[in-house]
Amino acid sequence: MATEYGQGYGLGSGSGRAGDPGVGRHLLPAWLRAPFEGRSWREYGYVLLSLPLGVFFFTYAVTMVSLGAGLLVTFLGVPVLAAGLAGCRMLGAVERARARALLGLRVDEPEPLRARKPGLMAWMGAVLKSGASWRSLLYAVVQFPWAVFSFCVAVTFWSVGWTMFTYPLWFWVFPAYVGQGGIQLFGDGTHQVYLDNPFEITVTAAAGLLITLATPWIVRALTAVDGLLVYGLLGPSPLATRVVELESDRGVVVDTAAADLRRIERDLHDGAQARLVGLAMDLGLAKEKLREDPGAAARMVDEAHGEVKTALQELRDLARGIHPAVLTDRGLDAALSSVASRCTVPVTVTVDLTERPAAAIEGIAYFTVSELLQNISKHARAASAAVDVWRAEDRLLLQVVDNGVGGARVSPGSGLAGLAERLGAVDGVLVVDSPAGGPTRVTAELPWRTEPLPR
Repeated sequence: MATEYGQGYGLGSGSGRAGDPGVGRHLLPAWLRAPFEGRSWREYGYVLLSLPLGVFFFTYAVTMVSLGAGLLVTFLGVPVLAAGLAGCRMLGAVERARARALLGLRVDEPEPLRARKPGLMAWMGAVLKSGASWRSLLYAVVQFPWAVFSFCVAVTFWSVGWTMFTYPLWFWVFPAYVGQGGIQLFGDGTHQVYLDNPFEITVTAAAGLLITLATPWIVRALTAVDGLLVYGLLGPSPLATRVVELESDRGVVVDTAAADLRRIERDLHDGAQARLVGLAMDLGLAKEKLREDPGAAARMVDEAHGEVKTALQELRDLARGIHPAVLTDRGLDAALSSVASRCTVPVTVTVDLTERPAAAIEGIAYFTVSELLQNISKHARAASAAVDVWRAEDRLLLQVVDNGVGGARVSPGSGLAGLAERLGAVDGVLVVDSPAGGPTRVTAELPWRTEPLPR
């Protein structure tokens, strides 16, 4: 398993990608920076755009659906309704792009239309049957009232906050041009109250500052609801997402099985098969020399005997690599102890399981630990390692820890990346914690499954 240790790692706790929010140190806390940050202005712009776009989306959706429903008594209603739903899907694409540009929310496209055969009728049927089309229509209807509410709240807080905060800079306009001391706070036929003295002006500015500081967080809460609407109604359905995951996992399983078969074939061809061919040739020569030179024939038979032992050992190693007999007979505890005994560093194995998982899960767990221990032997430069296996509810957890140089990472094409793909094919997870200088902690999580009872 080719994994780089101690190279290209060494990211400390305060590190991250350049340009990410929160990267680096700031002189001001977040609640003071928020009114001036680009993120806050992008979110505010998103709310401002939501109202005119929401009016257009709502008008289009209601008009087309109402027209299509009204024309259903004739054949024209079906194409009009299909065209309306197709337009809603296009509007959904616009909303996903807007959320990605202004909110940084990346939502995958919903499942595409799948017409069983070409033609206009098949296309209309696919549009009408698609759940994504109806979810886009629902988004256009639901988003409009929410856009009105969020627009009113955001504009009110933003305008009132900045107006009050900057009041000391422009209050002079009232006595100079309006003929009153300041903003009128209260007034009836006999009494008027104006914000015109230094104390009242200061209090007004302080209240405006608080509203200004709170406005970005209020807008952020509003856009969080927008994000939920976009994610829930304009993204792929959970079922479609699961189907895509299963298709991807199936491809990983097929590729892994093909790679394992190629490895077994290569090991047989280059190892035991080559030795057995040489053994057959040596025995043939020994047979020819048996009468002429019995001593030489005996030496050749002795050498052939050694080759047989070597070939048998290679076949045993190959069989152990396919599925070790000790795993089948005695379970993970004994199998992992056997693997640990062949590691170049001392390994402590702790298996806390009251029953055995399904054979497939047990096999994946065994080969996961085996590859991680091989990685420790080759790259970690560790003095000791530990393997822990336990069950937590419906998950099987494996943890391999070593005190080596660290720096392990799941990079594309690496052994850990391949291991993560294999685990992902069965709904498993691989987590690597390996800071530069060590220690390295690799945690694997697999679903717990038991063997079905025999009928």
